[in-house]
Amino acid sequence: MMLRYALQTVRDRKGGFLGAFLALMCAAALVTACGTLLETGLRGTVRTERYGAAPVLVSADQSVHRTVVKHKKGKTKVKHKAKPLAERAWLSRDIVRKVRAVPGVRRAVPELTFLAEPLAAGAADPDRPAHGHAWDSAALTPYTLAAGSAPRSAGDIVVDRDLADRARLTVGGRLTVQSTQDPRTYRVTGIAEPGAGSTVTHQTSLFFSTAEAERLAAHPGRVTAIGVVPEPGRDVGELKKAVAEALDGTTARVTAGAERGPVEFLDASAARVKLVSMGGAMGGTSLLVAVLVVVGTFALSVQQRHRELALLRAIAATPRQIRRLLGCEALVVGAAAGAVGSLAGLPLGGWLYGRFVELGSVPPTLERTASFFPVAAGLAATLFGAWAATRVAARRIGRIRPAAALSEAGGAPTRPAVLRTAAGLVALAGGTVLVVVLAGLRTEAASTPVTFLSVVVLAVAVSLLGPLLVRATTAVLGRPLRTIGPAARLATANLKGHAARMAAVVTPLTLLTGMTCTVLFVQPTLGDAALAQTRAGVRADQVVTAQGPGVPAAAVRELRRDPGTTAAEVVRSTVRVGLDKYPVQGLNPAGLTRTWDPGVTAGSLERFGARSVAVSELAADQQRVKPGSTLKLTLGDGTPVTLTVAAVYARGLGFGDLTVAHDLLSRHVDNPLASSVLVSTTRSQEQLTTALREFPGVRVLSPRAADGLRAERQQADAEVNIIAMALVLAFTAIAVVNTLAMSVSERIREFALLRLAGATRRQVLRMLRVEALTVVLMGVGLGSGIAAAVLSAFSLGMTGTAAPAVLPLTYVTVVGAAAVLALTATALPGRAALRVRPVTVATAKE
Repeated sequence: MMLRYALQTVRDRKGGFLGAFLALMCAAALVTACGTLLETGLRGTVRTERYGAAPVLVSADQSVHRTVVKHKKGKTKVKHKAKPLAERAWLSRDIVRKVRAVPGVRRAVPELTFLAEPLAAGAADPDRPAHGHAWDSAALTPYTLAAGSAPRSAGDIVVDRDLADRARLTVGGRLTVQSTQDPRTYRVTGIAEPGAGSTVTHQTSLFFSTAEAERLAAHPGRVTAIGVVPEPGRDVGELKKAVAEALDGTTARVTAGAERGPVEFLDASAARVKLVSMGGAMGGTSLLVAVLVVVGTFALSVQQRHRELALLRAIAATPRQIRRLLGCEALVVGAAAGAVGSLAGLPLGGWLYGRFVELGSVPPTLERTASFFPVAAGLAATLFGAWAATRVAARRIGRIRPAAALSEAGGAPTRPAVLRTAAGLVALAGGTVLVVVLAGLRTEAASTPVTFLSVVVLAVAVSLLGPLLVRATTAVLGRPLRTIGPAARLATANLKGHAARMAAVVTPLTLLTGMTCTVLFVQPTLGDAALAQTRAGVRADQVVTAQGPGVPAAAVRELRRDPGTTAAEVVRSTVRVGLDKYPVQGLNPAGLTRTWDPGVTAGSLERFGARSVAVSELAADQQRVKPGSTLKLTLGDGTPVTLTVAAVYARGLGFGDLTVAHDLLSRHVDNPLASSVLVSTTRSQEQLTTALREFPGVRVLSPRAADGLRAERQQADAEVNIIAMALVLAFTAIAVVNTLAMSVSERIREFALLRLAGATRRQVLRMLRVEALTVVLMGVGLGSGIAAAVLSAFSLGMTGTAAPAVLPLTYVTVVGAAAVLALTATALPGRAALRVRPVTVATAKE
């Protein structure tokens, strides 16, 4: 029965429920889109390409493992934890013999994968990164020779068909390759292409002779993987189990079938973790924002029906019946909006995934997955949000007495609800605690979720304390507004008399301003601080960089031919201390202090050597080390080392948390080439450029120009975060327009009475503009205040100073956009409402 009444109400009041429908639909789309990212991270497919002819694959374990033992209340809990490595881990070649000895193994082919960048016009393709391999491992791949012959000598090379077409290479041609060693020109002896029915779309393959591949791989006695081909009739599953048993006790990992893809594409495996983290954070923030916006929208919708609901109370409807009616209406609207929004969220999630791939944050090898689960999650979240919003909005109308309900229907309540005010103060206290906690967080991974949560919680406080804030603003601005004219006096009276209605409009505007400013200024705050530390710490006269994979060692040797020149190569990676991850850089210890000053606060760099490590103050505090202490690291490829702390420095944000010797780090990374070289010299920039003219892509820059390149890379990283939050911001902007339009469109009777009392159409519109400007002033002011507090706390924790980077032009654009949204969403419905003749509205039936 109640459902029938709810359906009848929704059908008869389509316009009244339109705003709630739009808010719920956008919320469903938002949650579904984030859910597809989360599902892609958890279940996304990584298809194998190279290892198609190897049913079983043996590779090194790509994780760091730790066993954590906790004693609590007399009980002992043992947990085994694992974290991924940053670089490719290598296998001992001795494992090849063990695999070949397993019964049922027909062939065990060792594989080498290493950096090999072709230096030819048209050869570069960002969607197909190039890698070098030994020709022997072609037996594991779909590649076969389409022309020419296999490489036999150190100067021979076989290229794949796609590269040959891009770079216009033919058999007998010459190709220069920048590998882990110095650039070298090879003779193209053959062109390989995938066999029928096979495709290779995500990589470029260059094949060398076995001896040359081992030299270029620079890991003597080690292999990347081992492809296992079974005997005819041998079951792959049984063979996998047998190989795993034979390798028990080693660091080897045995995979088959779909498990081979993540072994081939390590970046896709790393992207899984990123997408799970990003999708979860975005989904959680989206859900909080959606609930806040939907509650405000339903509260406004219920407030607009105050007279109708009061009449139902007056004719003996019980509070429970009122709540059930509103709940059924919410479920009807929520089901329709959730179904439409969840389906719309699938292409929205696809667009978001595509943008992440374009920006390089997610590799295309991690294929997007979309199933029923995100759609179901979006629909469930929408239904729950609608039900919860209705329960909150209907609480007051359901509790008051019938006679009081009917008398209250004629006007807004004049006293704020005690429970609402108390809840607002609790939310304000909670937001304040979060801001204080944020000021003490010193890592980006820990501070980022707290940053956005703080904005949402403080916006909740604004929502709950909104009527009080509106009245306080009216009290401050009332006197100057009254002097403007009759329209401003009417606006002041409306703001004061309908504070709850105006508060529902202020909340999404506050959230939009606060969230947008936080999203736009978090990365510049970090980037500017890091850039300032880098500028202060680089003592070099020139900086050598490369457009390709890095600066080759031969170029560094050329620089060092001048006795007055000191050159420090910089190699970057990530290491683990226990399970904690830290960025690390490798620098040449010779003459280090001539090119680099990290702001040493303890110890000294004078004796920094091959077994030394310098740590930032943050890492020193977290690991409780000081100069002279030992620090156990797991390098990017899983190699454990124990180093002595030589110094503690202050500029960790600009140079990373750990610094080790270049020769140590370069032997354990996939790309050992220097990302840059710090040069202290008496030679000019032109002289250095001339000395390095034989190395294509190598550039000599001033430290200031090198800072510009770092700023560009930081801007690219910031774009990923902005796009990640773009849907939340778009939803909030839609909520601003939606709430304002609902607020204005329900005032048709009020406008008619004003016009019958003598107000002109222009005066009513002017009144609306004054109200809208006042709302904009409140929303922008509160949102800016929230953003300023949160960003200051973020800056204090991350950089040590409460000075966030605020771009004036960007801030003005945000404020201008908020004002345009508010004025447009007020003017258009206002003009539509004033088109109806006042007499017609005044005499219309309720």
